[in-house]
Amino acid sequence: MKKSVRFFLKNIRFFSALLLVGIILCGWSCRQTNDTQNSTFPESIDDNFNFIVANDMGRNGYYDQKPIAEQMGETAGEIGIEFVAAAGDIHHFEGVASVDDPLWNTNYEYIYSHPELMLDWYPVLGNHEYRGNTQAVLDYSDVSRRWCMPARYYDKTFEVGDSSTLKVVFIDTAPLIDKYHKESEESYRDIASQDMQAQLHWIDSVLNASHDTWKVVIGHHPVYAQTPKDEIERENLQERLDPLLRKYGVDMYIAGHIHNFQHIQMPDSPVDYVVNSSASLSRKVSPIEGTQYCSPEPGFSVVSVSDQELSLYMLDKTGHVLHTVTRTK
Repeated sequence: MKKSVRFFLKNIRFFSALLLVGIILCGWSCRQTNDTQNSTFPESIDDNFNFIVANDMGRNGYYDQKPIAEQMGETAGEIGIEFVAAAGDIHHFEGVASVDDPLWNTNYEYIYSHPELMLDWYPVLGNHEYRGNTQAVLDYSDVSRRWCMPARYYDKTFEVGDSSTLKVVFIDTAPLIDKYHKESEESYRDIASQDMQAQLHWIDSVLNASHDTWKVVIGHHPVYAQTPKDEIERENLQERLDPLLRKYGVDMYIAGHIHNFQHIQMPDSPVDYVVNSSASLSRKVSPIEGTQYCSPEPGFSVVSVSDQELSLYMLDKTGHVLHTVTRTK
């Protein structure tokens, strides 16, 4: 009997050790890119066209939201930025009720108060916005000088470098996903009135007409990502959105929603798929097929564009560069 107990305990310790090694290796595989990346920006970034991407923000300043907001301001002052792209879920959990909702102050105005962030913000809707009054998110453009949301989906063209242009297409991903339509009466009331095919036709026409040097698409939901969230979210976007990204040579698709950093390159696609981490509360992550980098750190990203190069820098809450996605011409 004693031998059996000793044998059992010995095997328990052995398998526990194996499990610990597996956990360590998994964590290392998600962070190993850190060791080969520079932790600061290149000196040339000051001469580039730069903007910040932030999402999954609205926690009334709690968790890491306020420190990250301050770091966004410090980074903006360091490199000079043209605007902030807010990639959805500016307001957790039930969106906003109106343009006068106090959450506009506690989630946004009082948090992103750094002087260097007093410039144009270009938002997209996230799933949490759809739990409230999405029209109020658009109408807030009439209240705040820096909130610039002309429509649920829209595009902007910017001159960069000496002779190049950057096309940024801001899209509304929740209506492209079936699960939100199925839950529209209960939780996502504004989804029911959205025309999925009309938006897909618009995206097709905008990308088809673009002859810009660089093309970036920003939406809340990722096309590819490791996450416990419903697989149908990615499947729907892989079926409906991804063919357009590939067809028209989009350089980068930037999303949020998952609350961690992920950089994915699929073997049959020329697109760099980026998941930007939460600017408040982050979650665990592990690699999947195509993962070039992943990290559970909260933070934000900086996109920097020149004639020859498009780079996205993933930053943690202290402004440390974790990983860089770079495309060249």
